[in-house]
Amino acid sequence: MPEGPELHLASRFVNRACSGTVFSGQVEKSAVSKNCDVPFKCDAYLISAVSRGKEVKLTLTPIKEEDGKEDVKSNVAGHENKLPAPMDIIFRFGMSGSFKLTTEEEIPKHAHLKFFTKEEPTQVLCFVDPRRFGSWEVNGTWQLDRGPCVLLEYEKFRSNVLSNLSDKAFDKPICEVLLNQKYFSGIGNYLRAEILFRLKVPPFEKARTVLEPLLHKETTAELTLSKKVKMKLENPDLLELCHLLPMEVINLGGKGYDPEHSDDSSAFQEWLRCYYVDGMQLLRDSNGRTIWFQGSPGPMAPRGSKAPKPKSRRRKAADENGKEASTPKDSESRKGKATLEQQKAPKTPRDRSQKQPRSAKAEAKQDAEVSQTGEGTRRTASRSRKKRAAGPPPLAAAPQESEITNKRPRKSRTKSRKGHQASL
Repeated sequence: MPEGPELHLASRFVNRACSGTVFSGQVEKSAVSKNCDVPFKCDAYLISAVSRGKEVKLTLTPIKEEDGKEDVKSNVAGHENKLPAPMDIIFRFGMSGSFKLTTEEEIPKHAHLKFFTKEEPTQVLCFVDPRRFGSWEVNGTWQLDRGPCVLLEYEKFRSNVLSNLSDKAFDKPICEVLLNQKYFSGIGNYLRAEILFRLKVPPFEKARTVLEPLLHKETTAELTLSKKVKMKLENPDLLELCHLLPMEVINLGGKGYDPEHSDDSSAFQEWLRCYYVDGMQLLRDSNGRTIWFQGSPGPMAPRGSKAPKPKSRRRKAADENGKEASTPKDSESRKGKATLEQQKAPKTPRDRSQKQPRSAKAEAKQDAEVSQTGEGTRRTASRSRKKRAAGPPPLAAAPQESEITNKRPRKSRTKSRKGHQASL
């Protein structure tokens, strides 16, 4: 999910890609989007962007063109041809929002808001959101329930947290409070995991217990600015890491949500020490969000909570980018394929030393007896094995009465021998 660093990268991309580019016409919304229409239409306007926490504001500024030249000054009252008023659009990215600048032929499938350039060939600035959890607000302002940005308003952010520690919000575990945008605007799931891991703070420790020592540090420390900066870099506290780690992500030069480096997330993956790292533990907090950590979870860990099964990083990246993830049907087909391959695999010779079933033992014993007897006994044993393999013989038809009467009784050789011996 895009967090403070990703939205800041998106605003920088818009400013860099759209600098000096004139846009024109109607702002178009996709038919499937449930967000509001953007009632803005102008022959020429510019686009600029700024981020704050998990929000991005796009400003559409109309301009007047005279003799092919652009006059970027604001509209003056009393001007003959009045221009439309500038419009602010507040974007929230949800799970998968981002901005992309493409040609008309290469507009992404999930582009839900489009701004068209005036120059030829026409280019399109698109708000792309495969999961459609993102939103925008026309003529909107920053949400009032969001605190100062951890990136751009650090001093205000720190003061806002430490001056409100008596709020009941800080009765909750620190891992849950870090997602509260009223105090930690811009912090999300991966940042909270990295912050707590690097400080070795249990995720389910009470937030007030973790933050109150910082209030004491704030009132007693009398250091020069240079010493404070040095201490902040060498031994940062939790609030300082809320600013430093997002800045590190921005300076990595590549991340899945950075429109200019959408295919390069290797540096970010190497930067992670806890989030989606093998060997780490994970639990769900009371809001159902997964927290990654190492060591003890803390005294406020939910009881009886089952650890969710972790996804691979590859599947997670596919889900966040809106690509099709592996479905149960696909996994079943792969499982069936593996089973078929196992059936086709050559059989390994059986080890005679291992325990064998009763029928196999009987055959082995019979073979041993056969080896000690003559050729005739060996043939008899062979015929008996063939009969066992062929199964029981079919029932013979009942003999006819004529056959019974004409058939003579066969004398037993044993009886005849006994009679001969008796006569002697």
